[in-house]
Amino acid sequence: MADAPDALFGTEAIILPQGGPLYLQLKRWIADAVARGAVKPGDALPSERDLATKVDVSRVTVRKAVQHLVRDGILVQRHGSGTFVAPHQSRVEQSLSQLTSFTEDMARRGMAVRAVWLDRGIYDPSPEETMILGLSPGERVARIARLRLSGDMPLAIERAALSAVTMPDPGAIASSLYAHLDKSGNRPVRAIQRIRAANLGEGDARLLEIPAGAAALHIERIAYLPSGKVVEFTRSVYRGDTYDFVAELRVGK
Repeated sequence: MADAPDALFGTEAIILPQGGPLYLQLKRWIADAVARGAVKPGDALPSERDLATKVDVSRVTVRKAVQHLVRDGILVQRHGSGTFVAPHQSRVEQSLSQLTSFTEDMARRGMAVRAVWLDRGIYDPSPEETMILGLSPGERVARIARLRLSGDMPLAIERAALSAVTMPDPGAIASSLYAHLDKSGNRPVRAIQRIRAANLGEGDARLLEIPAGAAALHIERIAYLPSGKVVEFTRSVYRGDTYDFVAELRVGK
């Protein structure tokens, strides 16, 4: 917005918060301006040169502060357009006590979701897939990979593997893997899920439209049929700035 520089600089002398390297002082000053609403989501930041002149620091200092703010998700950079205050992200809570598909989970929250297919096909299995899925010699694996979005915002990347006997035609899946498996009586009834924090590599960061190195949640799920046979092996990457996983805990008896 045209008045964003005036809102950021104001009319009083600029005094950076003390403590630490100069770029961190500038980073805290800009972050505070965003937090108190002096500049709002979607507002353009002044140019690197204007910031350096107004705050009386070098352009190198400005560049480093902005890079850290982009990495933290406070600012976003658009090639050829400039640097902007990042849009406010509403956080999504997902329960760890129920086995649901992404589509079902978002529908319960009234959120419309869609998928961009990254891959779906039949492949020779990796040793890990053979072991986890309990595949027989010569058995092939169906792999599906999707970018999950709400509106235009990417939320997660899902990469699932199933026996090709269970999933002979990955191209037949519509919006929900579990709904598709339900039709053939192969919907899982329980799963073991492992969650760990990780920093995004360049490829996944590009798909999720956040900076490489940003915090993310890596989730590995192994899902079982009533017989105890593994039916699904999925690895997902969720944006760390939009997801909270919630579990109810009870005192053991």
